[in-house]
Amino acid sequence: MYRPKLHTNMFNLPRAIFFSLMVSGLIILSLFSTFEVMAQGNLLIMPRRVVFEGSKKSQDLTLANTGGDTARYVVSIVQMRMNEDGSFLQITTPDSGQMFADKYLRFFPRTVTLPPNQTQVVKMQVNKSAKMAPGEYRSHVYFKSIPKEVPLGQEGLKKDSAAAVSVRMTPIFGITIPAIIRVGECSGKVALSDPVVELFNDTIPRLQMNFTRSGNISVYGDIIVNHTAPDGRVTKVAVVKGVAIYTPNVMRKFQCNLDKTLGIDYHKGKLNILFQTPEDVKATKLAEAEVILR
Repeated sequence: MYRPKLHTNMFNLPRAIFFSLMVSGLIILSLFSTFEVMAQGNLLIMPRRVVFEGSKKSQDLTLANTGGDTARYVVSIVQMRMNEDGSFLQITTPDSGQMFADKYLRFFPRTVTLPPNQTQVVKMQVNKSAKMAPGEYRSHVYFKSIPKEVPLGQEGLKKDSAAAVSVRMTPIFGITIPAIIRVGECSGKVALSDPVVELFNDTIPRLQMNFTRSGNISVYGDIIVNHTAPDGRVTKVAVVKGVAIYTPNVMRKFQCNLDKTLGIDYHKGKLNILFQTPEDVKATKLAEAEVILR
């Protein structure tokens, strides 16, 4: 039987020093490995996405509480639609061509209580069926923060003077990460189209373009934008990590701001836009485009 473990100070270091080293390690891993870190509020999660393909059957998710109070989270599965602008919408019925992964996934524990400066592992397992059609199945693991109960009349109360009613304002935080299962013959391609550079609010240079995906799996990678000046000087002006186009979407509209602190004239030269697999995996070009600036 699996027993969740709270990771404590195994090296007998002072707690603050040990946890600082642990969190630093998570951040370093997020920069230099496939185990990227997702963070919101006082919760860190590593990795930020899970892909089961080939013979892979399990994945450990490491949760870390960086806050000063004990936090409690409920772990569940939700279904999400990616919109053309990259935002997400929770759904209950799959879109045409979309396959949910939830009934093939197992995870435990389902409730996590994390004291300050501690971590815990949530273990995920996949149980594929021989009847699964080839392609990609996707659901999202949802880590929902459970607010600490505070009696009415204490902190967190706001009073409506007009109605003389006290209202407790309790923000609820949550993080979702995709869990993907790939079955059988899988392939995915992507192309970049219609890249343009415009000034947002007349001051911020912004790149806009479209992704077009084909195949039966999603594509995921990093965007690197380089500016080449008329004299041949090349300057990196934007890096966007972790860009995905999920099935069944064929198109994604994308935009990002370009660095305006480097003295670049975005009316001259050209931009080279590279979409590649994350460098820590083995950087491979997925798509490329060029913009002649005017």
